[in-house]
Amino acid sequence: MAVLEGTAYWASVLAPNTKFEPTYSVNLIVDREIIEDYKQRGFRIKEMEDVGTALVIKRKVNWIDKKTGQTRTRPAPKLFDKSKQPLDCQVGNGSRVKVQFREWESGEWKGLDFQAMQVLDLVEYSSTSSPDGAEFEAEEGFDDGNEL
Repeated sequence: MAVLEGTAYWASVLAPNTKFEPTYSVNLIVDREIIEDYKQRGFRIKEMEDVGTALVIKRKVNWIDKKTGQTRTRPAPKLFDKSKQPLDCQVGNGSRVKVQFREWESGEWKGLDFQAMQVLDLVEYSSTSSPDGAEFEAEEGFDDGNEL
């Protein structure tokens, strides 16, 4: 298995991204030479506005066992801190990480199967989906006239 160090974006490690097909994934920003190597070998890369080019490393949650025809579930990638202790958190954009993955190929398809992540420098995840206004400061100017 391979291990690459880089900067993580849109990491779904312990819980899958379910926007489309449930998938554990990370977009990993690495050195340009590494990106070019994987691109030339036919692996998926992604241009990310304002941050660079990333390797797409992912693991689908469900797969169909060709022998039995049954749908099976893959476990989540393992997540560790820099001391190799299990970690239970959401990894925010810009976190410095090491990602362990396995290259796979099936016919014309290739991918990087997400096995584990070690967080070297955590950027805390913050969701903008539930704004609470904490980032605002009181300003002078418009007043709707209502007193509280």
